[in-house]
Amino acid sequence: MSLEVRTLTELDLPDWIRALHTGFLRSPAVSKEEVESRRTLMSAAEGAFDSDRTQGAFDAGRCVATFRSFVQRLTVPGGTAVAANAISNVTVSPTHRRRGLLSRMMDTDARAAKERGDVVSTLIAAEYPIYGRYGFGPATWATEWEVDTARAGLDPRYAGPSDGGRVDLAGPAEVREHGPGLHERLRAARHGVIDRTERWWLRNTGALAVDDRPWQEPFYALYRSPGGTVDGLLAYTADDRWEAKVPQGVVQVLELTAVSPAAERALWHFLLSTDLVARVRTGLRAPDDVLPLLLPDPRAARTVTHADYLWVRPLDVPALLTARTYTTPGSLVLEVADRAGLANGRFLLEAGPDGATCVPTARGAELSLDVAELGTLALGDEAASRLAVLGRVSEERAGALAVADGLLRTARRPWCPDVF
Repeated sequence: MSLEVRTLTELDLPDWIRALHTGFLRSPAVSKEEVESRRTLMSAAEGAFDSDRTQGAFDAGRCVATFRSFVQRLTVPGGTAVAANAISNVTVSPTHRRRGLLSRMMDTDARAAKERGDVVSTLIAAEYPIYGRYGFGPATWATEWEVDTARAGLDPRYAGPSDGGRVDLAGPAEVREHGPGLHERLRAARHGVIDRTERWWLRNTGALAVDDRPWQEPFYALYRSPGGTVDGLLAYTADDRWEAKVPQGVVQVLELTAVSPAAERALWHFLLSTDLVARVRTGLRAPDDVLPLLLPDPRAARTVTHADYLWVRPLDVPALLTARTYTTPGSLVLEVADRAGLANGRFLLEAGPDGATCVPTARGAELSLDVAELGTLALGDEAASRLAVLGRVSEERAGALAVADGLLRTARRPWCPDVF
């Protein structure tokens, strides 16, 4: 019997979940709770688990590969959010590798996304080498630090923000009240950030179970400005650890969202001054996060992770490049190659502080690149001149690389705080 790739029905759910678990090396056992959770999501208004966008590969009735996509909004430089086709739950069982199953599912999904008018596809890659051949490029990176609090040099007598604001411990209900609006303010200000649904807030504050794993409530803290506005949110867990009657507590940051410099400084200072804490793991932050320089001794922050994070696959080049802002004026003719035929073409980008246009053109190419490299450049994190050294971008007109760097790079690096 030939392999069949198709969208999912409710009856497929248990087998599809088992294949998902197998691909990610989890126990293949499937609980009733997880099946019911996924089934409920199939009928959710926000389309969190759309059966029409969820695929499986089946061999003699057994699911051997999984794939799904869903609606997402991605902030590009300047604060505009573009329609994104977010991809997740991608697996191929070890018995069925190298048979083109992922290629078939990816092609079906990408063409549907293009037809819908999505500007990009996005994903977070479990393994680096897989997705470049499908037109994805790493557009954001993430860094995690571990801070030795005793060495950091912060005043242990810290008693709260000096700006007239305050930090208050909070509960899940307060987080659900203030968190969504705070995240929207962050999303409007920081490129690379993606939207969060109501379900995201319910799931991440313990109000909605997604499987049978027990919920462990973290600590929450809110920063309020002198005017009483919630400008920051912190969520963290703590490991109560002692050695020879000396506290060696380890804190793991789950989230630190701040929309003002005062909020960012206050929440880090609060956490790093907490009693019994010897080390703080920051969670995945932007590589240019201010944290190390916030410390009197930046060497107290040791890098423990630095890796690619959000990958972007352009689907509509003109829409993507006109949605973002540019701090310097310039024009550039891009020759974009796309083996899938979804975003290829030659485009004239004319941009500056007052806006941008990007249209197909017959003018000679000034810069040639694959669609995956454009995905890497689109959010401003990488330099075309660096990719050219690697042979991944070709300068067809002298000076075009300098123009591309001046146009596309951003002062702050993009950051995606969420996994999906």
